[in-house]
Amino acid sequence: MDFALQLGAKIALNAEFTVKKDGRYFLLNANLHRLIRKDFYYAGTYLGKVKDGRFFPSFNLLAMLAKGEANKIVVGKKAAWLFICGRDIFRKGVLSVHGSQRKGDHTLVLNEFGECLGFGKITHSLEAEGTQVVVKNISDVGDFLRREG
Repeated sequence: MDFALQLGAKIALNAEFTVKKDGRYFLLNANLHRLIRKDFYYAGTYLGKVKDGRFFPSFNLLAMLAKGEANKIVVGKKAAWLFICGRDIFRKGVLSVHGSQRKGDHTLVLNEFGECLGFGKITHSLEAEGTQVVVKNISDVGDFLRREG
């Protein structure tokens, strides 16, 4: 919930069906919740993990947040490709802005099809003209492939 608030998002998760296992959080449905045992490895929808006191969201959670009200930007094709390659977002790559977007805020990054590519931190005003980086990449869907390579 704290992470969602950083993105200006509102999400209601039933605490009864949110399960913590070894620092990882999962969202279960009622049927799965009845069947779950203490020694499970993975169940339901993976929401993210806490490591060294810091929450790292899953892309499942980011996609859930992107469907509702949240700070998000939509980027063009080239900016989307560069973002999933680990690059930051330049002002010229931003097509539209939704939600509160002040310097220091976190924002979801979506492609033109509304697919969540990850999230970042706003470093400069998104309304200003110029060629500077406006969103610093924190996490993107290409991270898994870069780590496996």
